[in-house]
Amino acid sequence: MTTSVPPGSRTLVAGVGNIFLGDDGFGVEVARRLAQEELPPEVAVADIGIRGVHLAYQLLDGYDTLVIVDATARGSEPGTLYLIDAGAPGDRPASEGVPLDGHRMSPDAVLALLDALCAGTGATPPRRTLVVGCEPACIDEAIGLSPQVDAAVPEAVRMVTDLVRKEAAV
Repeated sequence: MTTSVPPGSRTLVAGVGNIFLGDDGFGVEVARRLAQEELPPEVAVADIGIRGVHLAYQLLDGYDTLVIVDATARGSEPGTLYLIDAGAPGDRPASEGVPLDGHRMSPDAVLALLDALCAGTGATPPRRTLVVGCEPACIDEAIGLSPQVDAAVPEAVRMVTDLVRKEAAV
């Protein structure tokens, strides 16, 4: 699912994850719910799932801001939400050899691929990349989110909605 992407869209919200690995489906669920929200017209929401290469190529269309929504293990209690500033393209560490396995591309691999694609094509990557992450409880083979992560989804939707509205106002 990708919402209609108006020409000149400034912000792309990308829900990332594998719905067959329990809480790894967090980003996909948040994207699904965001697609039902009233968002500024310059915001596009995409359910990327596990298609990281697709995300990198979609970003070549030109966005000012990328918001990645994903399960993010950082050692806190399950359901804890994080807002991570991934930095501008020049601030990110260079990646040695970008993996091109489209089913195993983490967000950092997607950003490294995007940087490489932009360098080769002259396209401009997003000036700002943010990650809205949620601490998973379980990423074993299972369909559905754990109770802790499911309870965090509405707050994540509010967090992303607030972010994109602030970006639209800039």
